[in-house]
Amino acid sequence: MDQVIAKDEALLASLGYKQELKRELTTFTNYGVALSTICICSGLTSLFGFGLITGGPVVMTWGWLVVAFFTMMVGLALAEICSAFPTSGGLYYWAARLSKPEHKAFASWMTGWFNLLGQVAVSAGVVFGLALMIGATASIASDLSYTPTPGAIVGIHILIAISIGIANSLGPRFMANLMFVSTIWQVFTPFLIIVVVLSMAPTKQTASFVFTDFENGTGIDSQVWVVLVGLLTAQFTFTGYDASAHMTEETKNAHVAGPVGIVLSIGMSAVTGFLFIIGLLFGMQDYQATITTATGLPLAQILLDATNKNVAIFLMIVNIICCWFACYSCLLANSRVIYAFSRDGALPFSNLWHQIHPKLKIPFNANWFACFLYSILALPYLGNSAAFTAITSIATIGLYISYGIPIACKLMNPHLFQTPGPFHLGRFSNIIGVISVLWILIISVLFVLPTTLPVTAVNMNYACVLVGAVLFGAGLTYAVSAHKWFKGPVTNIDQEVLEATKVEAETWKGA
Repeated sequence: MDQVIAKDEALLASLGYKQELKRELTTFTNYGVALSTICICSGLTSLFGFGLITGGPVVMTWGWLVVAFFTMMVGLALAEICSAFPTSGGLYYWAARLSKPEHKAFASWMTGWFNLLGQVAVSAGVVFGLALMIGATASIASDLSYTPTPGAIVGIHILIAISIGIANSLGPRFMANLMFVSTIWQVFTPFLIIVVVLSMAPTKQTASFVFTDFENGTGIDSQVWVVLVGLLTAQFTFTGYDASAHMTEETKNAHVAGPVGIVLSIGMSAVTGFLFIIGLLFGMQDYQATITTATGLPLAQILLDATNKNVAIFLMIVNIICCWFACYSCLLANSRVIYAFSRDGALPFSNLWHQIHPKLKIPFNANWFACFLYSILALPYLGNSAAFTAITSIATIGLYISYGIPIACKLMNPHLFQTPGPFHLGRFSNIIGVISVLWILIISVLFVLPTTLPVTAVNMNYACVLVGAVLFGAGLTYAVSAHKWFKGPVTNIDQEVLEATKVEAETWKGA
């Protein structure tokens, strides 16, 4: 057996789990999963219009850099923990390992539910954003005579969910090859769009407009409030990089590849995202026409105005492929969280969701369960265009709460993190951890604030309601029932093997 994989399996066994999945991912393709999950083309395409009216160019450009810096702090803190505990459970497993015995089950339970629901919401949002892109492309192709109906968008959404479910059922070798292509595509797409837009645009915006223009179409009088809320454009995009951690049980040299994937994906996304934003802003022909576009997607209008119909359609198709890869990567991570959380008995019908396909060596049932959830979440859009946004509003804040809990646990219980992995922050570990937790607390407050005034049922920010619902639902379930049977991560190997592999793993873990 390959020595690296043997070490990976020994480390996994020391964490309490036997090897069930097949290790086909390398450091590069593990990084590709996180890069594809972040997918700046998806996040920025979906929220570009929001950014244009919520602070405008000045917030979109400089705000991106601010958010990128603090996201990197969070990523570094998570990467250090991932290096010590590379398992598909990721965040909820870390919360348990870094909590005192009397607190570990509750910390693991709450982290797991916030991470799972946040991932489902983010993934459904990415799939829905892709459905809107396809609708906008069809609108351009019809010379804007076609406007997709809610039924058409939901139908496209469900078809996308089915397509990624099929792709994710083709086995680990296909996954590794697809992630190799996706990694390249994630960098190629934004640069292609930037180059074409800037080379073909009849006119270009000034640097003053791109870097200093402030716009406020929210109805909110306070500029500070608008600036802070406008950071959502960047922060929503910078989500999902924990995917590298969730794929570690399928990655070679996982205790190095996982943390490297987290950090590199954030860094690459920061650079390409900034260039993508300023490239589109320089190439935008008409601000008002862009925010009121008949295509329903400001990016589509920018491409149409800066180039021509055929080129715009071509670029949209390239972007659609890029975002399909993002949907696929989101499902990869999401299905692994369902697999791991159910492996520890936390989900209803856990025995069904953590089953591994005997030939494909993937969590087959968890994969299709996630696709089913994505499809169900799109259905409210048929009755109310704001309903889907309301449901997915927990995406960013839910994920970041789950990011913050294990980091906070590590800060409060440093004695439980005595043996870091090869990726460690040394003397900077605590300060980076503190900065990360403070940032998560700040954005948790910011992103429950109203984004437009006056507040109506249509434009209300439902994040506070959804976060409250998760806190209440998960907390109540734990208090009433789960505290009796959920004990946190549960080992599935013999105790003798566990003790032996712990000793073996410690001999090379920090190497």
